[in-house]
Amino acid sequence: MEGSQMSYLSTWLSAQCATDSVSNTIEPDSAKMAIAQSRNRHCRRGPDQREHASKILFIQNNTAFNNRLSEILGKEGYQVDACIDEEECLNLASTLYYQLVILDVMLPQTDGFSLLRKLRNIIQTPVIMLTAKGAEEERIESFYHGADDCLTKPFSPMELLLRVQTLLRRSRGDLETTKRFLQVDSLYLDKVDQSASVGGRLVRFTPTEFRLLWVLVQHKGDVLKKVFLYKAVLNKTPGRYDRSIDMHLSRVRKKLSAAGWQSERLRTVHGEGYCLE
Repeated sequence: MEGSQMSYLSTWLSAQCATDSVSNTIEPDSAKMAIAQSRNRHCRRGPDQREHASKILFIQNNTAFNNRLSEILGKEGYQVDACIDEEECLNLASTLYYQLVILDVMLPQTDGFSLLRKLRNIIQTPVIMLTAKGAEEERIESFYHGADDCLTKPFSPMELLLRVQTLLRRSRGDLETTKRFLQVDSLYLDKVDQSASVGGRLVRFTPTEFRLLWVLVQHKGDVLKKVFLYKAVLNKTPGRYDRSIDMHLSRVRKKLSAAGWQSERLRTVHGEGYCLE
């Protein structure tokens, strides 16, 4: 974008963000109609678009803001779907493959945190939350419920584009580096088949036990905190008296030991977490 255009867009979007954080006077029917028009205008792939353009789901309650932001992202080659209705958003997220979700904390029918929790039950797509200026609690709660990044309103188009590019690049990198097989000495894991073997002999683990073992092998030599393991393996936050991970790890140790593998290498680091040596 040229400097003068960027300056104009920055000023316009900042004003829209500030206005949107105070009030919203859009009628639901007119908002849905305008958003449908925006989707038709920015989501169809033409012959001049990139073959693998990233698809973004944009969830925000200001129609003018939706349209302008969709236009900016569309000019950068992204395919954008915009919505404000919770049911429609969940339907789109579960039926279409998006590379990124941009979600505002302020929504007319529900709050962004509630919708984020529901989204995390059906997809693991990266999410950028739009939060109010100075609202530290909103940012903390966003990360707590599974957001990957937060952007404080008002913001400039350039900052949004850079954050989008960074998160998409990081997400693609994670996919590219995902391995199917892991091995530690005679222990061999196959992620696709969810199978494990020691010295060529099959060791049967439950899906949860296999995920726990996979994460520990993947981070061999690192001390993994319980909070991290609960999120990575069980997709939840541990309660005060929750010992689920301890029990799963105990079963993994017993099965590895019975198969002749050195289960003592799965160490408990007191006050810290667990480590595979």
